[in-house]
Amino acid sequence: MEKPRDNFSGNDDCVSDIVIEEYLVESKESASHVQLACSKHYCAFPLNGNELCIWNSKNPSSQLLRGHHQSITAVTFGNKMNPLLICSASQDYVIMWNLDECKENVVQGLIPRGIVIGTLLGKVLCLRFSPDDQIVAVCAGNKISMLDIENQSILVELEGHLGRVTAVEFCTWQANIVISVSEDRSFKVWDHCKGSLIYSSSVLTAYPLLRLFINEELKQLVTGCADGQLWIFSLIEGHHYRCVTRIDLRKKRDSFCTKKVKSGLCSQLEESQLSSTNEVDKEGKTEVTFPVLTLEHCDLSLNLCSECEFFSSESTTCLWIGSSTGLFIFNLANFELEAFLHYKDFRSLSIKIAGSCAIMNKTIDHKVFCLLTSLFGNKIAILKIDVAALVSSQQCSDVGKNLSVLASSCVLPTSPLYFGIVEKRSTKPASKKQSAVWNIIKDQPLVFHNKVRSSGYACAPHVTMFSLKTSMKNDSKRSSKCKNNYKCKEYPLENSLPVKLSKQIAVAHKPTAVCCLQYSVRKSDHQSDL
Repeated sequence: MEKPRDNFSGNDDCVSDIVIEEYLVESKESASHVQLACSKHYCAFPLNGNELCIWNSKNPSSQLLRGHHQSITAVTFGNKMNPLLICSASQDYVIMWNLDECKENVVQGLIPRGIVIGTLLGKVLCLRFSPDDQIVAVCAGNKISMLDIENQSILVELEGHLGRVTAVEFCTWQANIVISVSEDRSFKVWDHCKGSLIYSSSVLTAYPLLRLFINEELKQLVTGCADGQLWIFSLIEGHHYRCVTRIDLRKKRDSFCTKKVKSGLCSQLEESQLSSTNEVDKEGKTEVTFPVLTLEHCDLSLNLCSECEFFSSESTTCLWIGSSTGLFIFNLANFELEAFLHYKDFRSLSIKIAGSCAIMNKTIDHKVFCLLTSLFGNKIAILKIDVAALVSSQQCSDVGKNLSVLASSCVLPTSPLYFGIVEKRSTKPASKKQSAVWNIIKDQPLVFHNKVRSSGYACAPHVTMFSLKTSMKNDSKRSSKCKNNYKCKEYPLENSLPVKLSKQIAVAHKPTAVCCLQYSVRKSDHQSDL
């Protein structure tokens, strides 16, 4: 059942135009935990198990490609646009499709057909094209098979992981290098031309590594695991794949929300969500984690440089992080979150918890398309996200409304805050007293005593075993009386501002700028302190 596009509003007005559900379909089989694919204008996903559905964003429509007999488990697009290739894999076949030829076959009334480049390789978890679209890396079990598209043959098999290989990426500036991550919680660097292992990391975490991303600009490797941890390693020659940093998405999300609350940029929806999440965490009812389902490049420079002063040229190093509960925009330059989006914040959104996720790395009219599959159901949805609106609502919405001014002159005499000049107190310098004391000690003669009083270290210490508490009754009465007499009251809004000076306190011996004031009530005598 296919659902047309519809505009979904969230619980708050400020997020009403951030997400639009462009496409919704319900499959006969679940597509959860399947590698999905997005290119600049297309989204690809398995439908009804063994059918490959291609959705076009230019003219929103879908096309079905049939050729698999078993359920499709992985899909990926090629890197070149002419021709645009797509590869799909199941336990029976690995098929390569040319979308231009498939369109021509449909126009001529023929059935679109692909080329089988691999058979019976096992359950494939990940597919990836080489930069020149001549080789396809197939991750099946604990090995990686390098398939030659032209000859439909296996060039080499890379074996060494102890668990299932979950993701693989080609190094763009070194064509012979591929990097893989696995459920054995390590990553390995291979020379696929020679079929040799170059580097093998130690066990990074207690959870499986799920996704992998190579940043060509910063020459960094980013990998995400099932507990919401990001590990970033340097790929610069001579750094020996050293770890740059480790990121906890949950802590980053919480600190990002806290900063928004303190700065006044957080909406009531996000503030209530943060407080409710913290309450649940404190009670121990659930543990909030963000398993990393996808990692993709995010370009913010074209969208936000003219709208928000917070973004500069370093915004090109941002990363999309897709999780089961939402999307994150992560800045690889400063390792901070720029924005996040929770699916449940939108009331009419069809998928609240995702099992698989894919997102476009290029924008179309300042929008990106995100492909989601339901974790507990058979729904598949395509979302259109306004990146500029998302980031602006969380970073730049109140720029210009808050104003902070530093005084350039003294307070006017007519102001109620004018206290006059504080007279300096005449006190003797401490240095003279100290020097006088030292002079007196210096002039005294040296005296030796025949008897010295014992320090008492050899005697048994005097210990008071019991003591009678006689002031308990009076203290309890006083505390209860103070609780009733002293209560916090809000200042009435209908009253005018206070202009009468009640008390003057000299905090310094000369005129000094006061930068901060804090008010507290002492419980002992209930007097106010500044």
